[in-house]
Amino acid sequence: MSQKHPDTGKSQVRLDKWLWAARFYKTRSLAKDAIEGGKVHYNDQRCKPGKTVETGATVKLRQGFQERIVVIDAISDKRRGAPEAQTLYHETDDSIRKREDLAWQRKTMQAAQLPPARRPTKKDRRDLQKFREQQGL
Repeated sequence: MSQKHPDTGKSQVRLDKWLWAARFYKTRSLAKDAIEGGKVHYNDQRCKPGKTVETGATVKLRQGFQERIVVIDAISDKRRGAPEAQTLYHETDDSIRKREDLAWQRKTMQAAQLPPARRPTKKDRRDLQKFREQQGL
């Protein structure tokens, strides 16, 4: 149920409902919790879930390790398929570049920390324990 703006006749949609319709969150309550938790900024400011969204506004989202900056292209209060949901916004080039760089850093850090070739033997564990005791760890 979107409300019509009296002057322009355009529909008014809450931020939590738009985030849900754009498929950033599975439920409106998850979107509401993210907004209230400070993980969503509307035009570089914290806001409430009931904030009315407008086209051209920027929304900064943080989901886990990822941070996205998207610009609102269209307003909808109906959740549809992913291809249709992606037409509601576009991500900034800077945001895409940062996300790809962070993903690459995480992958290289993971590759740098190779697991040991085998499990430590009982003697290896005793030596490690003795070393830790000498170092005061």
